[in-house]
Amino acid sequence: MLQLILGGARSGKSRLAEKLANDSALEVTYIATSQPLDGEMNQRIAHHRERRPAHWGLVEEPLELARVLRQAASPGRCLLVDCLTLWLTNLLMLEDQQRLSAEREALLQCVAELPGDIIFVSNETGMGVVPLGELTRRYVDEAGWLHQALAERCQRVVLTVAGLPLTLKGPAL
Repeated sequence: MLQLILGGARSGKSRLAEKLANDSALEVTYIATSQPLDGEMNQRIAHHRERRPAHWGLVEEPLELARVLRQAASPGRCLLVDCLTLWLTNLLMLEDQQRLSAEREALLQCVAELPGDIIFVSNETGMGVVPLGELTRRYVDEAGWLHQALAERCQRVVLTVAGLPLTLKGPAL
């Protein structure tokens, strides 16, 4: 099953995704897209590591998500990708502006063909005011377009608010 878990910062989306992965009773591989670029991000990464079971596999990949998914996906395995908006940010910050389009297209083309279960986690950024800066507006636009395209392909889409899941598409939790 393909699942997309959306929510704002500290909404409980990662915790929900981790619970779903754990409850799947499948072998779990956590795919982390973050990069430890500063002390605050290092703390966030450490917090996520402490929560995860020690027996879960881990792949750290900030850019080539489709390639990693193709390599890691298999029947009997659950891949948990956390998070798409950090992945998007990593791509937006590159000098090669075509890379985002290529990586996004590669992701959208491969997801329906992948075996096993995949849980995507992403920040819902389109529920606030329109940002002032050009890069920030592009980020919100790109995230929204990615979420819409991925939601079309997923069997379950969940919005998490205050730790509470609201199923938008597919079987209720």
